[in-house]
Amino acid sequence: MTASAHAAHLAELNIAMLRHPLDDPRIAPFVEMLDPVNAAADGAPGFVWRLVEEGEADATGLRPAGEDVIVNLSVWETQEALWDFTYRSGHLEVVRRRREWFERHVEAHLVLWWVPAGHLPTVGEALGRLADLRAHGPSPRAFTFASSYTAAEAARHHRAVLPAQHDPSARSARSARPTPAGDNASV
Repeated sequence: MTASAHAAHLAELNIAMLRHPLDDPRIAPFVEMLDPVNAAADGAPGFVWRLVEEGEADATGLRPAGEDVIVNLSVWETQEALWDFTYRSGHLEVVRRRREWFERHVEAHLVLWWVPAGHLPTVGEALGRLADLRAHGPSPRAFTFASSYTAAEAARHHRAVLPAQHDPSARSARSARPTPAGDNASV
């Protein structure tokens, strides 16, 4: 993990459903890109951490979201650092060719959220954020590049939600009324 002067870091989860098993020759070009792209991420400005399977160089063997679904979970110092790596590096080639190897997404497949510097998100936490984004849309708790929030907005949101979660009268009042989709009080 890379040290950082930032108080908050950006976590990201990206999931993709494979068109074919990883050992299928049609997926070989993707598999061949894994080591160089992961090495580029590890050395990219603003990179903090990425999930890897124990004893392996990547996380492709982990299948917490389904047998045909691979996950990429990482932490970056800033949203700009992640954007630059994703769209202004050799990783862009993978993005451009993704339809060769992955099924088209029918719902959100990428989620971003702010974590305290030094916190390494679990896969369960990440999948929870993705579920939140899918259920409620973008919020300071779970968002995308297109609908992003700053670390300060996320911190304000978190501070506003915590008192309501610990106040029994607020909790019963909140549960007594329907919560519209995207209402941040339900976080």
